[in-house]
Amino acid sequence: MSNYAENRKARFDYEILEKYETGIELLGSEVKSVRGGQMSLEGAFVIVRGGEVFLINANVPAYQAKNAPKDYDPLRNRRLLLTKKEINELAGNEKNKSLTIVPISVYNKGRKIKVEIALVKGKKKFDKRETIKKRETDREIRRDIRGKE
Repeated sequence: MSNYAENRKARFDYEILEKYETGIELLGSEVKSVRGGQMSLEGAFVIVRGGEVFLINANVPAYQAKNAPKDYDPLRNRRLLLTKKEINELAGNEKNKSLTIVPISVYNKGRKIKVEIALVKGKKKFDKRETIKKRETDREIRRDIRGKE
């Protein structure tokens, strides 16, 4: 299982409450582009509209820019494939103003390309500082352990 794209900023900016694994509807050239590692999830988010779930603002550039159709939009909305039960859960939680849905990563599972999305709650500034502090202390501890050996 290889990881094609990851949204590292989401793990820092949000507290992850619940994760979902979804399929994604792509064009053939987009599949090649994603497998080539050209996809970016920076600034992407997920919305639920009309009983369907869409990935918004995910950048998938054309596989071969010169062969791409003239009207190709790399930031187009892409449908995510979930069960009706999962869609209803997400729609109910999306109505809560403090929660949002963001993509975490894109990877393959067998021959299928999957997107991991998460129901998240925004972190406050002091929570972010705490995360940075914890990461730096862990780094210092690892340095000390490595220095003693």
